[in-house]
Amino acid sequence: MSIIAAYVVPHPPLILPEVGRGQERGVQATIDGFQQAAELFGAVKPETAVLISPHSVMYADYFHISPGAEAWGDMSAFGAGKPRTHAVYDREFAWALEKAAGKRKLLAGFLGQKDKNLDHGSVIPLRFFQEACDDFKVVRLGLSGFPALEHYRMGQCIAEVAEDLGRRTVIIASGDLSHKLKSDGPYGFAPEGPEFDRQVMANLAAGDFLALMNMDQNLCEGAAECGWRSFVIMAGAFDGYQVNARQLSYEGPFGVGYGICVVDKGRADESREFGRIYLSEESKAIAAAKAAEDVYIRAARYSMEEYVRHRRILKKPEDLPQEIRRDLTDHLLREKAGAFVSLKIAGQLRGCIGTISPVRQSLLEEILRNAVSAAAEDPRFGPVEERELERITVSVDVLGKPEPIDSVDQLDVKRYGVIVSHGLKRGLLLPDLDGVDTTARQVEIARQKAGIKKDEAYQLERFEVVRHEPL
Repeated sequence: MSIIAAYVVPHPPLILPEVGRGQERGVQATIDGFQQAAELFGAVKPETAVLISPHSVMYADYFHISPGAEAWGDMSAFGAGKPRTHAVYDREFAWALEKAAGKRKLLAGFLGQKDKNLDHGSVIPLRFFQEACDDFKVVRLGLSGFPALEHYRMGQCIAEVAEDLGRRTVIIASGDLSHKLKSDGPYGFAPEGPEFDRQVMANLAAGDFLALMNMDQNLCEGAAECGWRSFVIMAGAFDGYQVNARQLSYEGPFGVGYGICVVDKGRADESREFGRIYLSEESKAIAAAKAAEDVYIRAARYSMEEYVRHRRILKKPEDLPQEIRRDLTDHLLREKAGAFVSLKIAGQLRGCIGTISPVRQSLLEEILRNAVSAAAEDPRFGPVEERELERITVSVDVLGKPEPIDSVDQLDVKRYGVIVSHGLKRGLLLPDLDGVDTTARQVEIARQKAGIKKDEAYQLERFEVVRHEPL
């Protein structure tokens, strides 16, 4: 046997009577959908359920698989300690999943657990599904900060292990939708909220998992979503197969979207090998981007790739190949300026390091060194690996001279970057960044980057940039 079905479900705490205390009636459509999904779950009699939760252990560069033989959980964080939910782990499946992920060069395993208790994203689905069938084992999996393709590949690993072990396996993809549906909701309203929910539910109900993977990251971020990566892992488990997918319920009465879908596995279909198709489309897009790169980006890319492949740090024009040297301009060779180099994979930041003011003899040298730093020294990420190079896009921002300003009113998030200073603490944010729509937000992020406390006075500077990015 292998993967036979999947259940996309939310996890609103108030859906449980001991937490809702009557408020659960406000999500009756979700309760009904859960109960319908639970009946279908019980009918297939799974041996193992792979439970994916956004509230399990999560790392930027690692998929966490819960270790051990069993775990307990309750809703004490929401004011209700009883009843408790118990899960018996399928340890053989979990070990095999770690090994399968390693073969696909995915960082996954049992490291880093700080709390072995079941999180509420796990407790709530289990409460419903265990009422219909209580003799299945669980593999609990967290999300990561990796792009969509890595999550999809983790789903492929789950399917591979289910097949190898001969397990009747289902997936429970736990995750709420947007948290930005209503102005009077706990997280307020953003136009991305309803649009995100509309697209996700349409893609799930249609079984259009390629569209699900390709969702705009700005839309996902603006919607303050919770479950998209869970759903992408689920989708990967059906790679190369037709599916019968259907929506059971959707609502968002309190400002957070709750959707329930069921996916049943059909026959093999090469046209639905979406992992392969996604990578092919991404490769074509990156090839087009590389063809449009100017000499600033080409120099940065070459420096970054030379370091990742050979640990070689380029320091002067002569270190570059002839096809780049011949296009170098006087501005690059003779002028000095601060510069930032940014690396992205599938639209997600993979590294960004720069200098506010020039520290080297030319702008070219500034770019060459900062490209290495972006790949290897950004503390938010692990070093770029050689296998990632073919998926990376590069951009270069050349900074103008900063000028002091008296107030936030003199900023413009599209035109100016900002520097926030307090003594030796300095934080910088580039202009025209996705998700930074107000000057107040721009200053706040820069202040936090500098480690400046809210009650500390600070000085502001603004600067313009010339951005070099592929068309």
